Amino acid sequence: MKGPRKLSECHNIMDLRALAGRRLPSPIFHYLDGAADDEVTARDNTAAFEREKLIPRYLIDVAKVSTITRILGQEVAWPVFCSPTGSSRFYHPEGELAVARAAAKAGTFYSLSTMSSHSLEDVAAASAGPKMFQLYVFKDRGVTREMIDRCKQAGFQALCLTIDVPVRGKRERELRSGMGVPMKLSARSVASFALRPRWVAGWLNKGPLSLPNFAARAGSDRLVPQTRFVAEQLDPSVAWDDVGEMIERWGGPFAIKGILSAPDAKRAQTVGATAVIVSNHGGRQLDGVPATIEALPDIVDAVADKLEVILDGGVRRGTHVLKALALGAKACTVGRPYLYGLAAGGEAGVAKALNILRTELVRAMQLTGCTSIRTIDRALVRRF
Repeated sequence: MKGPRKLSECHNIMDLRALAGRRLPSPIFHYLDGAADDEVTARDNTAAFEREKLIPRYLIDVAKVSTITRILGQEVAWPVFCSPTGSSRFYHPEGELAVARAAAKAGTFYSLSTMSSHSLEDVAAASAGPKMFQLYVFKDRGVTREMIDRCKQAGFQALCLTIDVPVRGKRERELRSGMGVPMKLSARSVASFALRPRWVAGWLNKGPLSLPNFAARAGSDRLVPQTRFVAEQLDPSVAWDDVGEMIERWGGPFAIKGILSAPDAKRAQTVGATAVIVSNHGGRQLDGVPATIEALPDIVDAVADKLEVILDGGVRRGTHVLKALALGAKACTVGRPYLYGLAAGGEAGVAKALNILRTELVRAMQLTGCTSIRTIDRALVRRF
């Protein structure tokens, strides 16, 4: 893969993607980079931002710009935070610990996945920054209740329920490599790991990959039995009536992730959520749904006076963040961008990814006459 060969040569998120491609075994990179079916939605998540045009306002004093905002009950330095992504040790030996530390230093939220490769307790101990934990509803509701109680004890500030995985999407890159759930690596995939000895050495030094949040429930500390347990626990019968109990048990800021329509956003408000995350799972679930920036305005119009609306998906530039805020989002979350950074350079790579987006956002605010997050409004964008 062409592109930069070291972190200092990365000037944008796609540079980090190219460097990640150099450093990861092919099956791992395609697990990170791939999406469902023909991957149309994954591509359109980013392309759709370019259809929204910025309308600058000039002769405004932008010598000082404030990006401070408040989301999910916490003040953060800027309105972008790290979305939940599973098994981050696939990309670097430090995995979630590195991302949590980098997010805290950047003054923003880190969201930990249920499918994390470090336990929620270890991640909580690694970072004093604000943290959100992402849940699924499993067939055994006791698993979900147990996770909520553990998050309380560990000091997480918010919970997020992902609702767009009643079954897993058809991710064809994973099918070809065997990186699905449960994992079943092909001979070719296994052989490709030999081409990345640095990655293998890091993996060996830190011990085998696993999903420690499920070790006790799966009855094993090994990854394959754990992924099999999770696959068997995904529950296609989950309905809105199941959500209220979780929100009540938690009793704090609670986001519902996977919202793409105004009616679902209104239902989230009815059951007691405090935020909705407009998301199509990075295009990894149902191909052919709207890009999240396209779905955002209707949802904002429906519930923004009652709920915090957060956009997830496709953000690769600070201008994308600015456009989402102009269309009514309170914040954006990013997944692949910080994982590219993690694969490219560990904690320093995550910090690089977040810093790229933050400096681009500040520059875009200055170039459009926005002195603070409060001054960003819909007059800033127009579709021609």
